[in-house]
Amino acid sequence: MKIAITGKGGVGKTLLSAFLSNTFAKSGFSVIAIDADPDANLAATLGFPNPESIVPISELEDLIEERVGVRPGTSGAIFKLNPKVDDLPENYSVKIDGIRLMAMGRIKRGGTGCYCPEGALLQALVSHLLVQRNEVVILDMEAGIEHLSRGTTKAVDKLIIVVEPGRRSIETAQTIGKLARDIGVENISVVGNKIRSEGDKEFIISSLPDADFLGFIPYDPAITEADLASLPVIESSQDAAKEVKKIYDKLVSSIKQPSAK
Repeated sequence: MKIAITGKGGVGKTLLSAFLSNTFAKSGFSVIAIDADPDANLAATLGFPNPESIVPISELEDLIEERVGVRPGTSGAIFKLNPKVDDLPENYSVKIDGIRLMAMGRIKRGGTGCYCPEGALLQALVSHLLVQRNEVVILDMEAGIEHLSRGTTKAVDKLIIVVEPGRRSIETAQTIGKLARDIGVENISVVGNKIRSEGDKEFIISSLPDADFLGFIPYDPAITEADLASLPVIESSQDAAKEVKKIYDKLVSSIKQPSAK
């Protein structure tokens, strides 16, 4: 199963990515969690020791030069667009409790877009992870679909857009949904987060009337307290964990269902 998670900044993409990774791993799956958000908080949220010591792939300049033929920052050079990446998950990841974590880092440099050596390596790596690996892959993305391409969309079993009660979050979700469909992603669902009341839930549902909702994660101050104390967030809220387990059950059952003929 390949799951990509996106949404407006601060809505809880990393929270859902961490809880889902943990739930899949506890259920016996081998999991690769990809931190593709430049803020790179997934390791800390999962409780990895010394998360600040994890160097993102995009900052490994010697590796990038070896694989694509050009050192990052070099202008006007020709480089490989399909570099070797199949050994990277084993050699450039950290593992804990059945979860293998890879931090991607930024794929864009100021003024250059993602058409750069590090961008080429990261795009090839994401494609490899989504298309050729057999593990459960959970991709924690920044606010958008930059890490997906027309070549990888068919490998994504589910694109989950996380929203919170708020107009800007809803507008971002609508924009992401449109962009995703434009490149061929059809299996799109929504998860509501930071739900304080039935009114919050109803606001999200009424604002996205055509959405497929997987679940609604309740607001829990214990999550914020754990984050501030640098404690594993996934161990902080039983209520959130229970709701994510329901989301997990829906995901697994949807994949297991035979296609209609």
